[in-house]
Amino acid sequence: MSQLSLPTTIAFVIYVMIVLAIGIYAYSKTKDASDYFLGGRKLSPLVAAISAAASDMSGWILLGLPGYAYVAGLEAAWITLGLTIGVAANWILVAKRLRIYTEMLDDAVTLPAYLQRRFQDSKVWLKSIAAISILLFFLFYVASGLIAGGKLFNVVFGFDYYIAVFVGVILILFYTLFGGFLAVSWTDVFQGSLMLIALIAVPTLVAFNLGGGSAVVAQIDGVNPQLLNMFTDAAGEPLGWMAIIGLLGWGFGYFGQPHILARFKAIRSADETSKATIIGVSWASFGYLTAILVGLCGIAYLNEPLADPEKVFITLTSLVFHPLVAGILLAAILAAIMSTVDSQLLVCSAALAEDLYPLMVKRSLSPEARMKIGRIAVVVLAMVASGLAMDPESKVLDVVSYAWAGLGASLGPAILISLYWRSMTSQGALAGVLVGAVTVMVWSQLSGGIFDMYELVPGFILSSIAVVLVSLSSPAVSDAVGNEFDKMRTKLRGRA
Repeated sequence: MSQLSLPTTIAFVIYVMIVLAIGIYAYSKTKDASDYFLGGRKLSPLVAAISAAASDMSGWILLGLPGYAYVAGLEAAWITLGLTIGVAANWILVAKRLRIYTEMLDDAVTLPAYLQRRFQDSKVWLKSIAAISILLFFLFYVASGLIAGGKLFNVVFGFDYYIAVFVGVILILFYTLFGGFLAVSWTDVFQGSLMLIALIAVPTLVAFNLGGGSAVVAQIDGVNPQLLNMFTDAAGEPLGWMAIIGLLGWGFGYFGQPHILARFKAIRSADETSKATIIGVSWASFGYLTAILVGLCGIAYLNEPLADPEKVFITLTSLVFHPLVAGILLAAILAAIMSTVDSQLLVCSAALAEDLYPLMVKRSLSPEARMKIGRIAVVVLAMVASGLAMDPESKVLDVVSYAWAGLGASLGPAILISLYWRSMTSQGALAGVLVGAVTVMVWSQLSGGIFDMYELVPGFILSSIAVVLVSLSSPAVSDAVGNEFDKMRTKLRGRA
């Protein structure tokens, strides 16, 4: 049902105008492919940290995660814990090394290019398979954002779902096409701030209206006391070890998310990663916590169960705030969607323009040509993802979980181990990417017993084992590869 009002419309229009203005300004600062895909490696620690968090917090942080907490109660805290540990480990273990290594390896812009140059691999398989893995799973990730956008415009403005998806694509394409990475990163700061304000404001006002935090807890206890126990599900059944490990295992996904790792590569100095780590981890963990609180407040505040739990944030916002304020807060959902989808489209276009297209035409391209190909790729990929998003019954969290698992299991172990292990080989990296991707695709189709565990966990473990075993059974790395790794490690220690 449409809840369209003039104040809500005004708030949305102001938001869109700000975002588009940032895109136009960033266009004037984007000169070549390095600027377009990685911002010329000039991001400040603050921008890099908030942009990484905002690009992570897609529509699922305002729709999927609150919806899960609304249905499952404190069981959702396990996901929050796993994600918090994951984002901290990613910043601590990966950020500084990836920033230094990619710059030294002939300014590697993409992860496939990094892997190829890290092992001085003359064959095309590792680079191609890694790029294809990014394209495959990111299309589902982008689709999840468009699904969230469709739900938002459908509920707030009464737009037909399919038209709503199209409107979201057009808005995202505008500033992604023109401004590239700079537009994406600068808008992430604005959008990330809006998202965090919304996640704080909604549970705060709901709790105030109910009489405080203790009243919220009492209301939830009256609905179903099992929702307050993080060791049981909503039916009161104890959570098994597989379920808990599966929920905590969401944190493994961070090591293989190209749109997040891109912020590590783009920070202006490796020496500033420590400052960015503090900002990024604090920002992300607070966002996850407040998203859970939104779902719990929905249990306490709403008298009738929602047909679609993922609309709990939208529903609460519409009920407890003035239409103008509600419009601003609901724009945060659009901010969450856009801040992630734009990053993902940019990573996909980089994989095509930087990694796959030159292999197909069998020649190198100028920076200007690569930027042009990247912009064309953004449009094509957005249209394909729109097709995947055309089911209004799709659940945002379900689609995100599959894409998150695919990227985390296929790329995560290869990237993480390559930063630390001198003897890792290109054959080991290729085996890890393939085993991780195949495990996720097969495991997700099975059910019962151990197969109920989130597919990211077995995918990450088996991929890591494949990297190690195949590397050990492969010919030893050449002196050139080993010496290059030693140089990178020496530079890292020099900055420590």
